[in-house]
Amino acid sequence: MILDGAQPDAIARAADALAAGELVGLPTETVYGLAADAGSDAAVRAIFAAKGRPTDHPLIVHLADASAVPRFAAAVPDFAQRLIDTFWPGPLTLILPRQAGVADAAAGGHPTIGLRCPAHPVAHALLAACAARGVPGLAAPSANRFGRVSPTTAQHVAAEFGDDLLVLDGGPCAVGIESTIIDCTRGAPVLLRPGQLGRAAIERAAGRRMLSKEELTTPDPKASGTLAAHYAPRAKVRLMSAAELRTALQVLGADARHIAVWARAPLSSPSPHLLLCRMPQDASAAAQQLFAVLRGFDDAGARLIWVETPPADAAWDGVRDRLQRATAAG
Repeated sequence: MILDGAQPDAIARAADALAAGELVGLPTETVYGLAADAGSDAAVRAIFAAKGRPTDHPLIVHLADASAVPRFAAAVPDFAQRLIDTFWPGPLTLILPRQAGVADAAAGGHPTIGLRCPAHPVAHALLAACAARGVPGLAAPSANRFGRVSPTTAQHVAAEFGDDLLVLDGGPCAVGIESTIIDCTRGAPVLLRPGQLGRAAIERAAGRRMLSKEELTTPDPKASGTLAAHYAPRAKVRLMSAAELRTALQVLGADARHIAVWARAPLSSPSPHLLLCRMPQDASAAAQQLFAVLRGFDDAGARLIWVETPPADAAWDGVRDRLQRATAAG
């Protein structure tokens, strides 16, 4: 059931459902989430069951504002606080030491927890309504079957889970890829997953250099969306250069079938069965379209999805990361 998230009655209905231990589809600026009371292990287990997600793979807890952080985090390093002050609300998740005995299921039993404060007005309204009902945070991974393409519209969520799930419609997601994840448990900011926020902006706010996980010898804390294979459509995804795409389309000619192409370069094919879609030249616009494009290719019956390899500059890190994980799933 899709409800208009701009309506106060819909917010109240969703908040009541979450306080009662039910699941709700939640819009954020990044992707839609499948939300439950983070403090209820039974409700959180329902998320894992609905998604088919391993129960040791932790979920991100969404907060109405930074005042709820001490409910879940045992400590907040100075550089993490600066990141909170700069980027919340927004598409940034921080991994912090977890308060003992709090949100065990949401954290997958790990001693750390991922926290974020979303910027979407519908998400904020729902989180505030939940806090007023004694629910200080919502565990909300992407509202899709585990490992598959994240949803960026309410209709995507309904297609995944059916009409029985209450979904708040907040329109298409403005960012379109999941939040940047920064590990704050090892004395310096460590990038676990790139997103919309750039390295330079994060380092300025933190006041120190951000490390890559490859630079450290200690194991990474488990975090959402960091598996090698993830974000995959049903079709097999392959990254190719513009030259490789032109050659492949020329070789196949009119016989090309069940293939979809997403590329920045202008391409053509004599095949009426080929799907050609132009990728935006701007990284933010490409990120906003990415998951909807992959879902659309699946819905059109594509068996192969060929994507032009994103540029190497940092602005494309988030898009490149998602596409590389999608190709690994094939």
